[in-house]
Amino acid sequence: MEKNYIERNSRIIENKLIEQTDEALAYGKKLVDSELNAGLFDFIVKPIIKTFYSYWSEHDAREGTLQQIKITIDCGKILLKDGETKENFENVVDEHFKTYLNGDQTYRQCRAKHRSYEKLKDITKQAFISQIQELTMLLKIKDDVKNYDELCRAAFKTKEKGYESLIRQLDFNDVSIKIVEKDPSILKIPTGKNIIVKILRKGFEKTKKELIDNLDNIFD
Repeated sequence: MEKNYIERNSRIIENKLIEQTDEALAYGKKLVDSELNAGLFDFIVKPIIKTFYSYWSEHDAREGTLQQIKITIDCGKILLKDGETKENFENVVDEHFKTYLNGDQTYRQCRAKHRSYEKLKDITKQAFISQIQELTMLLKIKDDVKNYDELCRAAFKTKEKGYESLIRQLDFNDVSIKIVEKDPSILKIPTGKNIIVKILRKGFEKTKKELIDNLDNIFD
């Protein structure tokens, strides 16, 4: 299989996912400021939460997400090179999930000994599997596409198919956030757990709406 279109698609996907990551983290910073200003937080807690989120978004979250993006795209490339058999797919998942998990906030920000950790880890693996499947489909598009919108139209054909794929990914995030919402003690951060969880939920809902709106624009 020729690689020119695979590398082209890889660049398009990576650039789009990085753009979405940066937009989500920037919005998170705004949410932190607005929530802290609106709430009854003392002068000690406020800077701790702001410092944590600032460092987390600029280092941990961004670094980890970029790591996950690269790993997932690389897995898709491996499958296109070696063949999309069930055995190859399972081998790719088994070989690369640990590295993918190391970049995930489940691993970085949650307590491994918490009773809900294994459930979060399992959801993260399911999301990883789904992402490989979706990205592999995008990577192998041979049509003369020039941007992410054109790539999605070529891969999914209809808005309904694109919506199914998007919701599948969003549902994994939603379930993970619900687990943390139910018991914020799973988080490693020393203070401000509830405000961080609140920001995660608001940020997710905004991102979900934007992604669905973007999908509408892609297929309109």
